[in-house]
Amino acid sequence: MCCCGGLALLYLLALGFLQSRALQVEVKDDANKTCIYATLMVNFTVSYETNASEKNMSFTLPNDVTLDKSICGNESVGSLLWLHFGSGHSWSLNFTRNATAYRGSAIKFTYNLSDSNLFPDAKRNGTITTVSNVELPPPVPLNTMYTCNSEDVVIATDVVQRLWGVRLQAFVVNGTLSSNASQCEADAPVTPVVPVSTTYTPTAAPTIDEPITGNYSISSGSLVCLLATMGLQLNVSQTSNKTSWITINIDPSNTYVTGTCDNKTATLRLNSSNRFLSFVFVVRNSNFYLKEVNVSLPSFVNGSAFSDGNGNLSYWETSLGSSYMCHSEQRLQITDAFLLNTFNLRVQPFRVTSGKFSTVHLDH
Repeated sequence: MCCCGGLALLYLLALGFLQSRALQVEVKDDANKTCIYATLMVNFTVSYETNASEKNMSFTLPNDVTLDKSICGNESVGSLLWLHFGSGHSWSLNFTRNATAYRGSAIKFTYNLSDSNLFPDAKRNGTITTVSNVELPPPVPLNTMYTCNSEDVVIATDVVQRLWGVRLQAFVVNGTLSSNASQCEADAPVTPVVPVSTTYTPTAAPTIDEPITGNYSISSGSLVCLLATMGLQLNVSQTSNKTSWITINIDPSNTYVTGTCDNKTATLRLNSSNRFLSFVFVVRNSNFYLKEVNVSLPSFVNGSAFSDGNGNLSYWETSLGSSYMCHSEQRLQITDAFLLNTFNLRVQPFRVTSGKFSTVHLDH
């Protein structure tokens, strides 16, 4: 189904949109010194039953959290970052350490189906807890900050968690954050190139070439499960009045591709010269659509970082077993500070057969 017009964009502009912002927290010890530091963004997708069908609800970890029952830890006792938010929801990360390093050992997520704001038509009530025994972060030398702008995906029963823009340090020594950093493997730089960029105002057309069209694919085992062909152009702004913008073309020849697929959710993650872009597709009834887009630019203007995203989109909806195509330029408003232009777009995140795109359904 091709829908190159702006109806979806106008609908989003009318309703507003949910914007992801990094959460920053510090756990203090009895002497009021920092013992755990964390900056991160987390998106949750929960599958739950209603009286009529099964639904997916996506929401982000908010900035309004409490740290009750968090534990600083020491050589013999593990450390615990425990975030409580909303109506009975919580998320926690356990850390262990030895003489030289610390690591994550488990992520626990509790969600409350009695929260009518998130699950207004849930068939059952009460809280459900999932525990994922994942090594996130992997071993990090003591007195070192762990950083990972790339997306990590943690999958448990009925829950998919996506983490990105992570900076954290457990077992902080004497309340002083370390200047040493340990970068995750996914953030390892690819061959650097200078992006084509320009500064422009919204009223003036940017003088920048159309981006090169790239071909991207994700496999599950030996089978291709996601296909995408598109030229990508980022437009981002750090000014409060949004009068100055930076435009960056994604070069597919210098882009590292990762992602995941299952029957309900598919994620495409791109690392282009240490610029990170992710797309999340979900199933709704017998269709799929683009639910979420996130961007992270560790080195933006004058060395500053830029991270932004939206987990409440509704673009590119098409029937399962088909591909979405739009050859003309599309401008998607992700947030008020992040616009994404696509060119020569064709995407199919589900039911790929023989590694090829399926029939395109067109609106007439």
